[in-house]
Amino acid sequence: MLFNTHEVVATIEMHSTNTELVKDIIIGMSDGLTVPFALTAGLSGVLNTNHLIIVSGLSEIVAGCISMGLGGYLAGQSEVEHYEMELQREYSEIETVPKTEIKEVVDIFVAMGVDKALSTQVAQQISKNKDGWANLMMKLELELEKPANNRAAKSAGTIAASYLVGGFIPLSPYIFIGNNHTAFVYSCVVTLSALTLFGYLKSKVSGQPLFKGTFKVAVTGVIAAAAAYFLAKAVS
Repeated sequence: MLFNTHEVVATIEMHSTNTELVKDIIIGMSDGLTVPFALTAGLSGVLNTNHLIIVSGLSEIVAGCISMGLGGYLAGQSEVEHYEMELQREYSEIETVPKTEIKEVVDIFVAMGVDKALSTQVAQQISKNKDGWANLMMKLELELEKPANNRAAKSAGTIAASYLVGGFIPLSPYIFIGNNHTAFVYSCVVTLSALTLFGYLKSKVSGQPLFKGTFKVAVTGVIAAAAAYFLAKAVS
């Protein structure tokens, strides 16, 4: 049976990219829904005007986007730097201790169920191409995938945008509804619905039990908002 190598590689890269994209969306959306919701709920407990809630909410969303985006950029940059450092180490080991590295390749294939004689033959063949050899060790020994191009910038943009979208959900009722109490009720309903939907989708993507994952996300947002609301009431 023949395999199209280019199709296989393209499939692997697409899967890896999508995985990172989904992870960044989850990080940004999770905080974007929860933190502004808690803030607006807390302010609703002590303020009678929507103007200050809107201004405070917008300020928090902007600050959150910058903070989360910067955090995503630094994390993505660290991931790239870590990969490059380990890759250079593999090249160094291939140059200085090639026999040890060949034995490691043999051991990897043997552990995968390949006959030792065949594993040795394959390892000798692989060792003729240093780039392919190093990449193989990165994937099979260190279990590291090469980060996508512009990984840090893409991660920062995705997390910041997801936070922005999530943050406007609990804030939007205060923008369109003049009455503070009514806006608070709508904010709770809309945000709880969004948290439930987000928890469901997150659980489905990550493979977690749907009910448990959905319930956990929704309850986390409710607890954060309730704590902020009642704390503000108590302090005031």
